[in-house]
Amino acid sequence: QVQLVESGGGLVQAGGSLRLSCAASGRTSSSGAMGWFRQAPGKEREFVATINYNGLSTVYADSVSGRFTISRDSTKNTVYLRMNNLKPDDTAVYYCAASADYGLPRSLAAYDYWGQGTQVTVSS
Repeated sequence: QVQLVESGGGLVQAGGSLRLSCAASGRTSSSGAMGWFRQAPGKEREFVATINYNGLSTVYADSVSGRFTISRDSTKNTVYLRMNNLKPDDTAVYYCAASADYGLPRSLAAYDYWGQGTQVTVSS
């Protein structure tokens, strides 16, 4: 079992920045890729970014590429999502997820463990 706890969400004006954190505990030694997803009201949960097991490869959704950066610190068992130039369309609950996959999966089904989510609200 892996437990994930997100933090760092909040209210920010358009053009602002936030950094989300996801602290992992439990059987983290079996973790492969780590991902961030988001879900806006009335919409399906969607892929945002993923980072592979050693932190050397990343993939982003087109909507956030160039504005968001995912990183991981294995010494702290923590994954981060730096979000710059935020837009109102980025408003959503952001979820951290852990996968046993050693690639860069984008699908929700590839992730075995999920955090409880953290709210990000971007005002115009």
